[in-house]
Amino acid sequence: MAKNGEKLIVGLTKRWFVQTATILIAVLLIVCIAIAFTIKNYYYSSVERKISSYSNSIVDTYFESYTENDRNFEAGARAYISDFSDKTSVEVWVIDRYGKVIVSSSGFAVNDKSYIEEFNNAIENTLSFARWTGKLSSGEHVTTLTKAVTNSENKPVGAIRYLLSMEGIDAQLNSWYLIISAGFLLLVFLILISGTIFINSIVKPIREINETSKLIADGNYDAKIDHYLYKDEVGELCDTINNMAKKLKVSDKIRNDFISTVSHELRTPLTAIKGWGETLLQIGDTDPALTKRGMGVIISESSRLNGIVEELLDFSRMQSGKINLKIEKMDILAELDETVFAFKDRSMREGIELIYNAPNLPAPMDGDPDRIKQVFVNVLDNALKYTKQGGKICADAEIKDDKIKITISDTGCGISEEDLPHVKEKFYKTNMTVRGSGIGLAVVDEIIRLHNGTFDIDSVLGQGTTVTICFDIDHVELDDVWDIDAAIAKENEKKSMEENENG
Repeated sequence: MAKNGEKLIVGLTKRWFVQTATILIAVLLIVCIAIAFTIKNYYYSSVERKISSYSNSIVDTYFESYTENDRNFEAGARAYISDFSDKTSVEVWVIDRYGKVIVSSSGFAVNDKSYIEEFNNAIENTLSFARWTGKLSSGEHVTTLTKAVTNSENKPVGAIRYLLSMEGIDAQLNSWYLIISAGFLLLVFLILISGTIFINSIVKPIREINETSKLIADGNYDAKIDHYLYKDEVGELCDTINNMAKKLKVSDKIRNDFISTVSHELRTPLTAIKGWGETLLQIGDTDPALTKRGMGVIISESSRLNGIVEELLDFSRMQSGKINLKIEKMDILAELDETVFAFKDRSMREGIELIYNAPNLPAPMDGDPDRIKQVFVNVLDNALKYTKQGGKICADAEIKDDKIKITISDTGCGISEEDLPHVKEKFYKTNMTVRGSGIGLAVVDEIIRLHNGTFDIDSVLGQGTTVTICFDIDHVELDDVWDIDAAIAKENEKKSMEENENG
């Protein structure tokens, strides 16, 4: 299990890193690079704006009187350098028409022509200026702008070169790059740490879920997850698995009780049949009275055994959704009458009063008579099983607004509030001392559902239980009451003929 847990951690962490962390880090890197470029462009643009401000028409105006010849231009250059007010931040070179530096604002002679990279571009450019950014032979990083000076015939007589050192700008940019890099690394660290903590907060309970699920699969229904504190999807999954374990435990107990109950239910009639069979075999024809009694018991127990088997078959059909109904026109009150009449003798034998009240009216509906009778049989059988001698059972029927409501109540042991919601579930029994498989009411509920009826159970522990069954019935006028039997017989005959023709 530990190895599976470790594989789970590695798997989820790897997926998170590949699918989430990598994308987040890549996006963060792109954002940081974009910020760095934005800052760099801002500083460089500021430099360009500043140095471009020197290439205005004032320069041309200043040199108008100094463009007659080279000597005159040199005098103007020295005057311009002398009058230039921003020497502290910008270095200025004055260049003659041959590209040689005449004078510089630094006061030092500049003889290296290779410095003036953009001189020819400025002379040839129609805008009369050109920019260049790079390193001087001294290694200093500068941005330059060279502006051509022309005479009255618009011919170049020289140029002014402005040099702005980028060392300070580069230092500031390097500081920004360092801050951005540190911020990037910090955010990456936080992403990895928070992601790892988050992944572990998911993996740990999932690992526990995995281990608990295996215990449940092995039959340990007492296993549960109780260490997860958050009310999120994982917490909901933990609660679901805990509830599943509880339900499986209950289902397992119900299943075992069902097997035990059915085994007992089958053993009892089989024992009686076998016992009386052996007895009859021994006595032969010597005691006719005992033989008759034994045959009666065998027939009775065989019928009981057949009922149990039929109930199990019905449950199997219900599980597979194959309970088939033979729908025909029927009188539901006639089926109720027959069922109550059949239970009269049993109620008298067991000392239980059975009271029946029903209107003297037909209640026609489309349904399966045998299945409807099975409903009444199961409900009345339950009422008798859970009612002690001296108790009372009332079966009442009421017709109103094309609906029939059948109520069967008893003064039996009743059902507790905890058990009441589960009595319709298969295999569920509230009293293990009473015979029965626990699937009777489940079958009843399914049959009533298939007939679009309703089935409700109300009970008070120690006082009794009331079962209410409702069905929609056909509308019948009072004038047609006496012809209802003939109408039902005619309808059934018609359906029988149609089935024969289709068959």
